[in-house]
Parts: sequence; C-alpha cells; structure tokens
Amino acid sequence: MIRWGILSTAKIAREHVVPALLDADNATLAAVASRDGARARAFADRFGAAHAFSSYEAMLASDAVDAVYIPLPTAQHVEWAVKAADAGKHVLVEKPLALKAADIGPVIAARDRNKVVVSEAFMVFYHPQWRKVRDLVAEGAIGRLRHVQGAFTYHNVDPANMRNRPELGGGGLFDIGVYPTVATRLSTGVEPVRIHARVDRDPDFGTDIYASVKADFEAFELSFYVSTQMAARQVMAFHGDAGWIEVTTPFNARIYGDDAITLWNREHTQGTVFRFPDTRQYRLQIEAFGRRVAGGDEPVFSLEDSVKNQRMIDAIFSSGETGDWEAV
Repeated sequence: MIRWGILSTAKIAREHVVPALLDADNATLAAVASRDGARARAFADRFGAAHAFSSYEAMLASDAVDAVYIPLPTAQHVEWAVKAADAGKHVLVEKPLALKAADIGPVIAARDRNKVVVSEAFMVFYHPQWRKVRDLVAEGAIGRLRHVQGAFTYHNVDPANMRNRPELGGGGLFDIGVYPTVATRLSTGVEPVRIHARVDRDPDFGTDIYASVKADFEAFELSFYVSTQMAARQVMAFHGDAGWIEVTTPFNARIYGDDAITLWNREHTQGTVFRFPDTRQYRLQIEAFGRRVAGGDEPVFSLEDSVKNQRMIDAIFSSGETGDWEAV
C-alpha cells in the first residue's frame, strides 16, 4: 500500500484524486498539508487521513508519506516537484507540469538523482479508450489517417479563479490545451513538426481565453480549439480515407456521456461502438503509479513525454505572437 500525502487542499484533489485514491486497491491516504492548519485538519478528517500538516515542508519531511500528489497552481508545480523528489518522495504532479518545456529539466534531474518516480497527472493516459483508439489507428481500421480534430471549452469569468490569473499559470492552453495535443500524440505515436495558431487574451485578466491551432504532423494534421469563455464542449475525432473514429467523452470521462468510441465506415452508414463502462481513469492512474513505485514495469506518463507535449504548447504561444508557423 502506497501511503499518499496531498500537497494542498485544491478542488481537483477533493473532487477527483482523493476519492480515486481511496477507491484504489494499492493506496492509502496518510496525510494532507496546507499553509492553513485548520483547513488541513478539516480535509484530513473528511477523508480519514491520520496526519494534517500546517506546512508543505513538514509533510515532505514526514516518514509517514511515500508519495505526494501536487495540485498546486501551475506556476508552483516545478518548484514543489523538485522539493518533493529531493525529500525522497515519489511525485504525481497535476498537469501542466510546467509553463515552458525548458523548465522540466530540473524535475528530470531531481527524479534521476533521487531515484524516485515522478509523473505528470495526465489521467487520460490510463483510460483504455485511448489505447483502443491507438490500436484502431495502428491497425488501419480507418485507412490512412489524414486529419485529427478536437475541441475543449468551458466558461469561467471568475477573476479570483486561478485559471484567470496569469501569475499563477492560468489560461486556457495550460489548463486544457494540453489535452488535444497529448491525446493526438498518444494515439498516433507521432510528433508534430510545426504549428500555426491564433491566441486571444482577455483584456482584463491577461490570460489566453481562446486558441485555434493547426499542427502539422507531416503524414496528417491536427486542428483544434480551446477556450475558457465559450459554452462547454469536448470532442476528438480521427479521420482517415477508409473511416473515422469519434471519441464521445474524450477528457472528462463520464461527464459528456458514456465512455465510448465509435468506428465509422467510409460512407458513415455503419458504426461499431466500443464501450468502457464504469471506467475510473483517476483510479487507474493512482493504481498504475503505485505499481510503478512498488517496482513494477507499469507504464506511467514520463517526464520525457511531458517535455514533448509542452514543446507543442510553447510553439502555440510563439505562433500566436508572431502569426507565423513555428517549429516544434
């Protein structure tokens, strides 16, 4: 049983990761830390953790914790991932891991010198629907892949929300732009060579609130848009010359419908549906991470993959500023 500590009482920890941890078959919640001791104690009592710490440093120094989950604001991820690794803890850090690809280097170095497992928390990596998409594409079920299409949007104009605060790493590309990019890369095993993008920013917040992206993978293209100020929508489709694949609920599984993908024929007259009932991607993530920590060869999302995905986000921002194609 991996003894977990939670570094802060963030909403994603309360609503998704801690319930998944309690549901997992190889994990136990040992501790929570907050700069507000009362808040840490209330969180610990709610979820049955034995220890509540009033500082992050105190939890990292504790022998009661094997691994930590870091759901802090994006701008603090690298700093605390390195500190946790240097404290000898295994680290699952909320995405995006960093604000720039170059910032991930110190995390890789900390992982290697401390011989711990460090992974960015892309829960979609563990959902079997994406393995099925990858297998269908690889076996030629849709023929030659020509185009991938995606969208991820929601509406949030709360000025106090971290997603609308640039100093905390807010903005749409950091929060949700990483999903169409990682899903395409994982499903095809191909990396992009160049990117062209339009990026719009909120005049008051300063964060990016809309991005329209075209990525050239040479053999195929990816086009997607993300927004933090549009009606909620999620979609991913993989379009070939012999058919196409529609992913019903690509990112927030079980929220936008049943976890399912549909393989359509060329004429769009026949669809084969593959369903994934009661798939708990956050639990699968916790369990896979725990098996890796225990010495297994379980694949987890690697920091090297994090660098590649962040390079795409870097190129999107660059293209949004210059208006030109940018190399990845």
